[in-house]
Amino acid sequence: MEVATMLMRTDPFRDLDRLTQQMFGTSARPAVMPMDAWREGDDFYVELDLPGIDPQTLDLDIERNVVTVKAARPQLDPDRSMFAAERTRGVFSRQLFLGENLDTDAIRADYRDGVLRLVIPVAEKAKPRKIEVVHHNGEHQAVNA
Repeated sequence: MEVATMLMRTDPFRDLDRLTQQMFGTSARPAVMPMDAWREGDDFYVELDLPGIDPQTLDLDIERNVVTVKAARPQLDPDRSMFAAERTRGVFSRQLFLGENLDTDAIRADYRDGVLRLVIPVAEKAKPRKIEVVHHNGEHQAVNA
């Protein structure tokens, strides 16, 4: 089963931003929630970097096969004399479009050390299984589906 069928890309400008960064040494749009995704066995993993957010603002919603992650990084104290302020502040979100072969009713989420990890099981209907074939002579034999 291909990973690409499990998680659909949501940012059509990501490749353009990477090319711009390579050519000009700057990012046209900073990535707010960098993500890694992979499959291990019967589970699909997604990790999103969310350092410095207020954990109370972390919000996950799912509607059909779309997972929306929202979080907020507190605004800076206006009385501070800042020398650099490059980290994105305020509320931001990201949507993940999941394939039909994932069990969205069984998603687990854990936030630790600035990383949000989602564990999404592969749906039972998407797992390989055996189908019994009946031969005309009355013998039964299992066949891979």
